Amino acid sequence: MNSTATEDRQDVRGVLDRLYSAWADGDADAFAALYTEDATVVMPGVFNDGREEIRAYIAAGFAGPLKGSRPLDEPRRIRFPRPGTAVVVSEAAILLAGESEVPADRRRRATWVLVRDAADGTWAITSYHNAPA
Repeated sequence: MNSTATEDRQDVRGVLDRLYSAWADGDADAFAALYTEDATVVMPGVFNDGREEIRAYIAAGFAGPLKGSRPLDEPRRIRFPRPGTAVVVSEAAILLAGESEVPADRRRRATWVLVRDAADGTWAITSYHNAPA
């Protein structure tokens, strides 16, 4: 793997790390800022179309059922099918406040698609999908 691929991999993981930090802080604005303007989020029973819908959805979660929760997300594979595009497949779950273990029925497989901005080289999430594991 060349240094560019290594740097891209680190940058992509850095976006996800910042996403988890924003979640831990309950900061919907910082969370949504890591998505492109036209990003989509697809989960069972959920479709968010655009950064603002993503922000509103996660803000409601942070104020309600996700208050005090933390995401568990372990990237299992990061690949770059085209220059400037990353696909991350991870094992994911949400540990709710007061829980020490996630029930098996809440474990997920997630797919993240990130794109690199041609102007400034930053990576952002353009699509997220999860399904029961």
